[in-house]
Amino acid sequence: MSGRESGKKKPLKQPKKQAKEMDEEDKAFKQKQKEEQKKLEELKAKAAGKGPLATGGIKKSGKK
Repeated sequence: MSGRESGKKKPLKQPKKQAKEMDEEDKAFKQKQKEEQKKLEELKAKAAGKGPLATGGIKKSGKK
């Protein structure tokens, strides 16, 4: 048992991934995702302006 081998072994560094070329299908998919994200953000902003939707539910009375 030598002192250099004790402790956790560090994993070897992985080579960096090459930036792959995006074909037309990938570009269209990314664009569609961005548009859907924008729509969701607009709907969230619109919904935030209004009050809570479900205020019903079980109400506790002060009586015991």
